[in-house]
Amino acid sequence: MTFPESTTAVVHLDLRTGAAALTTAQAVRDRVAEQLGRAGLPEPDHPLLLVTDTPAGLTGHQLQYELLSNYRAVGDTRILVLLVGSSPGSYAGGEEAYGPDRRLVRPATLRASTIGLVWAGDLRSARTALERPEPDDPASLAVLVDLLSVPDVFVRVLEDLGGLPDSVAAPGVQLLEQDLPPEVRDRAWRDALSRFAGEDGGGASPVTLPPAARLPEPLGALVSGREGRPHGHRQPNGPADLAHRTCAESLDRVDDDLVALRALPGLLSPARREALESDLDQARGYLDEFRALVERALQGSGSGAAAEAAARLGALGLRVPPAESAGERVGEGLRELARTLLDEGLALRSVAQHFTALAGRVEPVPGTALLHRLDDHSEEAVHRGSATEYAAPPRTPAAPLVLAGAAGALGGLWQGALLPLALVVPVVFVAVAMWGARRLRTGRRTARWTVGPRVAAFAGAVAGAAAAYATAPPAWLGVTGLLAGLGLTAEAVRRLWRGVATSWAAGRGTTALRTALDGLDALLAELVREHWAAEERLYCADAARSVAGMLRATAAAADAQAVPEPAAPAGASASGPYGDEDWLSAPSALEDPGAETAHDGADDGDWAAAYTWESGPSGDRDDPYAAPAPDNPYATPAPDDPFATPAPKAASADAAPWEETAARTPRWLDREIGEGGPDLVATLAGDLRATVMVAMKPYWGAVERGQAGALAVRRTEERVRDVLSDARHHLWHNGVLAPPRHPAEHRARTSAAGLLGTDSLRVAELMGRDTDGQAVVQLSSPEQGSLLSRDPEAARWIPFAPRTLQGEVETAWHKNGSPPPDGALWTSSGRYAGLIRLTPLRMGVVDTVLPRQSRGGSPRPDHPDDTGGTDYADRTDGTYSTARTAGTETGGDEGW
Repeated sequence: MTFPESTTAVVHLDLRTGAAALTTAQAVRDRVAEQLGRAGLPEPDHPLLLVTDTPAGLTGHQLQYELLSNYRAVGDTRILVLLVGSSPGSYAGGEEAYGPDRRLVRPATLRASTIGLVWAGDLRSARTALERPEPDDPASLAVLVDLLSVPDVFVRVLEDLGGLPDSVAAPGVQLLEQDLPPEVRDRAWRDALSRFAGEDGGGASPVTLPPAARLPEPLGALVSGREGRPHGHRQPNGPADLAHRTCAESLDRVDDDLVALRALPGLLSPARREALESDLDQARGYLDEFRALVERALQGSGSGAAAEAAARLGALGLRVPPAESAGERVGEGLRELARTLLDEGLALRSVAQHFTALAGRVEPVPGTALLHRLDDHSEEAVHRGSATEYAAPPRTPAAPLVLAGAAGALGGLWQGALLPLALVVPVVFVAVAMWGARRLRTGRRTARWTVGPRVAAFAGAVAGAAAAYATAPPAWLGVTGLLAGLGLTAEAVRRLWRGVATSWAAGRGTTALRTALDGLDALLAELVREHWAAEERLYCADAARSVAGMLRATAAAADAQAVPEPAAPAGASASGPYGDEDWLSAPSALEDPGAETAHDGADDGDWAAAYTWESGPSGDRDDPYAAPAPDNPYATPAPDDPFATPAPKAASADAAPWEETAARTPRWLDREIGEGGPDLVATLAGDLRATVMVAMKPYWGAVERGQAGALAVRRTEERVRDVLSDARHHLWHNGVLAPPRHPAEHRARTSAAGLLGTDSLRVAELMGRDTDGQAVVQLSSPEQGSLLSRDPEAARWIPFAPRTLQGEVETAWHKNGSPPPDGALWTSSGRYAGLIRLTPLRMGVVDTVLPRQSRGGSPRPDHPDDTGGTDYADRTDGTYSTARTAGTETGGDEGW
């Protein structure tokens, strides 16, 4: 028997008390839809139905089984019937009376290939011989039902039953449950939500986006296209290009004039200075024209559509490059960026800040927003830049100072009557300074000439005269030194004039005008870059801000989930079937203190609270798996009961819920409680990231279509709240070992030691036990034991564990040299690991009967529950069943 790979939630129906409400096909479908709806799941193509019943209910609930087997679905409806308790016995005309468990009578409806029966005559939950729990002990039954509700286990058990005679078996189990205490799990969940949401820093700390090369292709193209476009923004021979070229050529002539002025003839003749000033005035006029053109371009591009603005820029001789395909797949790029940042472990609010920064980098700036930058290149700014118009160079170069000192020393080698000749060189420096300052005079102000060379010349002359006085050189040496000093003086004057002329020209505006022209042209290029792909970049910026808002709303939803719910006041009644208390901190269904209470038939479908998104198991509701029991099995026994179990001691006030219920666990279940591993919070936060990305998938589609408005945001917020509740339920129902419904495919889940603080050695040992009678606890009564097959090869073994532990368990087997068990099952959900043994019944134990309708009769005196007119059954081999009810068969045959 082969089943499809896709599985769904297992729907549980308890016919022991809820059969009366399931008398029509619509009632059955409504009950199934109610439970699937609570789980947030659609109608499955291949429903999985787990039915809890008693052996007597097989014939008493024939109508319900016919309705279930005829449940309409696209695929096969698979039914697993869990029978609890003993058979009521059978009779053969009074000749031979069999005690309970001698026969299992089932209707022929349950012989389909998609239906299997598991008969647990006694759950054998007693840990000592003095305990006398009921065969259908509610606490033990809850664990068994929870185990069979794991879809992988359900399908595997049904497959193995299909290979056994009559598809009926008696189970034997040995389980290990690994989980966290509720308070540890609750704290880890809240810490994961806080880490997932991140801190709200109010945008005080700016973030740095990755380089454009590391951004997804559409976003990287928009960022690099805005920031790195070439300067080919002017059309050749267009108005802007002509104005710029005219001003640049005028400044080039100014540069040529400055070169001529800096030569020694410029010191002697005023013509070169006049030519420079004339060209400067002309360059200022051309610069004003170019500035006016830039201002028109900025004002004309601040309104209207991008196409109209590009047309106005084109009329001014500016060229806006085409956008090509830069705006395609922006939504895909934003989704990929979000996935990359989340995979790096960033919190939602940090990712939102990255998207806000991205919007700022790609959003086009209108031209009117750049108008204020024209002031940096105005006439006043040029004059402010030439504040050193009459100032000497801030520092005199060392070479002119050395030359002046050397010239003074060489020209001062005189003594006696010729000593005044030592002042020739210093006087020349003074005369040149006065002449040069007069040559560069503007208006009433003259240029300031540096005094350093003059001081150096006088100091050199004094030094030379002192040397001559001490050495008394000949006259010819003084003449030679004077001539050499005058030569050095000429070189020093040339260097000084070049520096002073350059400083004076810069003060007149030659450098400032060139800087202003380049600044205006750069402003024009920036304007063109801002209009490149303006519509695409504006759309990208709006979408990025929308995503940032969506991420912040998601973070707020996570913060709301992380806030502990206020405890209900003492004595307050819970509203609804689950109560108002924080279900995450309540004990699980397996540890429910109310598990021993009687089951209410009206709440038969409440087992699906395990799948409820908005709430969870409540500590004060009836256990949904419990069979009707008139008395509490854990109540204080009567004094005259010799086999009574002593009443358990009252739990201390500070005892944990799992500690209080540890004594009620069946002997075939071991609970290993961890305190949380080092990777617990990080793993849960990673699960939340993957889950939220799935919830936002429709939102990315709206972004790509340009419909990421308020409606899309509101719907996404609802989906996010739902998936957060779903993740909360998943953590409670399946524990932390099982991956969430939407795991991150590229991220390997960590080990049990990292999540629970435990190791998987016990799981490996339990799954690798020898398949003998001591490996499991057989869930059969002593009377039922004689009905089981004695062939040890006939039993089917199912070793299973969560798929998260597969690598660790296989590694442990390899280290220990243990061969892996055959047919190991790795479940995708659930907290359990262990062994299941399905032992077939002996031939002839299962009695299959055909339902037939009687027309009257009276109850048998030895069967007070039988009434006339009820259903009875015939064996499929033509003989009468020993489990029939009273009545007369149509055709005149006697019923007994």
